[in-house]
Amino acid sequence: MRDNHFEDGKWWVSPYNFVPEVRDALDLPPKVEIHDATLRDGEQTPGVVFSVDDKVAIAQMMADIGVERIEAGMPAVSAQDAEAIKQISKLGLNSRIFTFARAMKKDIDMALECGAQGVIIEVPIGCPKLKTQFGWTWRDVLERSAPVINYAKEQGLYAVFFPYDTTRARADDLENLCKGIMAESPPDSIGIVDTMGCATPEAIKYMVRWVKRMTGLPIEIHTHNDFGMGVATELAAVTAGAEVVHSCGNGLGERTGNAALEELMLGLDLLYGYDTGYKLDKLPELGALLSRLANVPIARNKPILGAGNFTRESGIGINFVMHDPLVMFGTHPALTGRQGEVVLGKKSGKASIKYKLDALGLGEADDEETSEILDLVKQAGIKKRDILNDEEFKTIVETLRSRKAA
Repeated sequence: MRDNHFEDGKWWVSPYNFVPEVRDALDLPPKVEIHDATLRDGEQTPGVVFSVDDKVAIAQMMADIGVERIEAGMPAVSAQDAEAIKQISKLGLNSRIFTFARAMKKDIDMALECGAQGVIIEVPIGCPKLKTQFGWTWRDVLERSAPVINYAKEQGLYAVFFPYDTTRARADDLENLCKGIMAESPPDSIGIVDTMGCATPEAIKYMVRWVKRMTGLPIEIHTHNDFGMGVATELAAVTAGAEVVHSCGNGLGERTGNAALEELMLGLDLLYGYDTGYKLDKLPELGALLSRLANVPIARNKPILGAGNFTRESGIGINFVMHDPLVMFGTHPALTGRQGEVVLGKKSGKASIKYKLDALGLGEADDEETSEILDLVKQAGIKKRDILNDEEFKTIVETLRSRKAA
């Protein structure tokens, strides 16, 4: 694990992330793995449908980037889903392949038929789920779960017990369920699931420590982003000892989506110092593939993947954008396969004009002409209510020069 906040040409984050007073308060596990659920939970984004070929392509790219575990789907959903899992399992990827299952032996059999190495066994435990949706008690959940967990393990599958809506469970229900499971059918790991994305980082840390004390099992964290804290709560779980974080590429998922794969990768690597080995420069390629196949655009200002992340319109510090990016950004654009960009608009300054003139081969301008071009650029940016493209800038320069030459 690294403790450096700076690496020349790569990143420059806050040194206070690594001071002893901060690090000593964390219970970071030696290793953290990513379990990506894009092919199941990501496809649950309304309107998103991945074909078999789509899922194979996504899985291959994720494995190439270094994702440790891929949840390839839920075979009970459709024959198409089962076929996708089978094909992915046969690829011999470095990633381990998991399926999603109900607490039913037939779902475990389907996971085996598809060639999976592990299974996520979901059951409800949140109070609204038990009380209103299912009419169950924690005992009902235990009776349905225990034989299926044991069956999965007997068949050689890695069994993750996934009591969803965990963060809205009654304390007694969760405690009784955990104790019952450990007595009758201890799984390989257990998930804390913030299904509605409604727990604070502090609550998640408390729950990780609490469930770990009750079970002694490795903890997995699965969150949604309803309050905009999906990634923050998963990283908080890691600081309390969680060993596996669940994700979806591009932050896909129901409602507001799941914790974003790409954000978790950079957070673990750069902010907490894990030497992950992920191919961060491949993330834009994966993001573009997912956006195209899901038909869900990536927001211009989305962390890691947004087209405008390394774009500078303001004239202040413009000279650093291309030549010394870590002055202006926390990560060098090249770290994630990107490059800086200077754009023109209402907030531009003289340095931006001079940079663009040179970059587009439009020659030099004295201070007076630079000021005239800048004024016209600002007016055009205000009228357009956006940045100008290169052709629009060229037109401004050529029109001005033609008028002055006449």
